[in-house]
Amino acid sequence: MNICYLAPQLTALESTFVYEELLAIEKRGLTVIPTSVKRAEKNFVGYDGLLKRTHFLYDELPVKTLLYSLAAFFRMRARQKDSIRLLMSDMFFLGFFNKRSWKLLFQYIVACRLAEILIENKCKHLHVHFAHTATQIAMYASAMSAVPFTIMAHANDIFERGLLLDRKAQRAVKMLTISEFNRNYLISQNVSEDKLAVVRCGVSFHISNETQQLKKKDCYRIGTLARLVEKKGIDTLIQAMGELRNSKTRIELYIAGDGPLLPVLEKQTEELGLKDIVFFEAGLDHKEVSTWMKNLDVFVLACKQDSNGDMDGIPVVLMEAMSQSIPVISTRLSGIPELIIDGQTGLLAEPADPIDLADKIKQLSESPDLCEKLVANAKHHVVKEFGQKVNVDRLLQFFALDSI
Repeated sequence: MNICYLAPQLTALESTFVYEELLAIEKRGLTVIPTSVKRAEKNFVGYDGLLKRTHFLYDELPVKTLLYSLAAFFRMRARQKDSIRLLMSDMFFLGFFNKRSWKLLFQYIVACRLAEILIENKCKHLHVHFAHTATQIAMYASAMSAVPFTIMAHANDIFERGLLLDRKAQRAVKMLTISEFNRNYLISQNVSEDKLAVVRCGVSFHISNETQQLKKKDCYRIGTLARLVEKKGIDTLIQAMGELRNSKTRIELYIAGDGPLLPVLEKQTEELGLKDIVFFEAGLDHKEVSTWMKNLDVFVLACKQDSNGDMDGIPVVLMEAMSQSIPVISTRLSGIPELIIDGQTGLLAEPADPIDLADKIKQLSESPDLCEKLVANAKHHVVKEFGQKVNVDRLLQFFALDSI
């Protein structure tokens, strides 16, 4: 059984969950044709085989993308009756003077290349991660090739860049999403309830059975691992460290990751006089994450809504920390409370509230018994609800295959 996977940047550093899922699907006996809208600037080390067999729809030179896609457009012209009708309807709905309409036209032309990939590889199903550009290409390619598709909606793709969401869902076998929060949001955007289902981004880490020494320590190590952008709330976490500066227990923060806000965050740390307890580390290879986490006493991700309205869904890194017996703290935002049940599987602070966040960190640093309870509950919750196996099972039931 051949299926096609389409993602914006298939082996990008921040898209681990996509290709981990893809490889898990292949272990079930299906053949996956990996396809990416464009190449990632930085790829994860160790996935060269996947990268070599991935089809890329956008060339590094836009002119080449257009030329290759136009060639496919003319080769596919006999199959375009239904897809052209969909495109015209979408452009009319958005308005022909709306620049997003003309982007759709370009994406339609690119979709001809995807349709050829689907037909040439005799694909029975197309699964798309992210409900923005990738889905806009996929829905037209599906109409041309008669290959049904499913969508996996995440966060930025619906909160900040949601476009024609109800139409996309109607054309798909199913619009899947990672949380009940997202599901309710999509219903509020006029997506039909019967077209929606929740499938988690399953964690692929080995579930650790190691028992940490959860006791009061002279030095308490906090870690956060994220791309350094506004919605990750690293600035709030650094402010919280200022509140904890004079705690009886020495508390240190280790920030792993890279991103555009690195200089700003380093300057904030210096201005607050925290350079002796806040340390910046480089981004980690996926294989290094587990070892890095085992040196922590607590993992914190201070998520918040950014100035453009974007926010996280349910960050996979929180699941990874929970699977490794690390107590976790995050915020009451989006679908995070579905993973971190406050007081049961972790602690939650209010977004963008450094005082509340500092209180939660202090609470864990002073209560080994609470940490032990949270760790035990968290591992059970991750396996039962967020494990890769259970979510691959959920996902496969929506693929349009004769049999699995």
